[in-house]
Amino acid sequence: MQQGDLREDALTDPLDTWLASAFAPHRIEKTITAMADAQPLNHPPTTGTATQAIITECDAKLERYRAPLDAGADPAVVTAWIAQTQPERARAETELRTIASTSPRRMSQGEITALVTALGDITTVLRNADPADKAEVYRQLGL
Repeated sequence: MQQGDLREDALTDPLDTWLASAFAPHRIEKTITAMADAQPLNHPPTTGTATQAIITECDAKLERYRAPLDAGADPAVVTAWIAQTQPERARAETELRTIASTSPRRMSQGEITALVTALGDITTVLRNADPADKAEVYRQLGL
């Protein structure tokens, strides 16, 4: 080690102590509330809103196609309109499901509490954590 080099434990030990103190029994509720409040809001992605608009538009078209059919229009023509609209709607539904499954979701305070409870004693968890996992935790904390 060269002069001026920082030993890893000189940095991680105080960080681990600080993190453990945030999860101490007398602070746990405040920490969980802060974690819940710090999450970004659940804003649907703009593409999701546009995709939902396509579905709504297709539903309106399909509903409008009933009137000509009821008025005696050629069923083959109306069927062709429906055949054009249904695949467009199906594509939009698939895209909307993809957006929903890949978009981050806010965790509820109860979910955060369950996760923290499942971890158990945070001091022991931090002490025994794989260094790469611990580095990822620090990275996500912006440290």
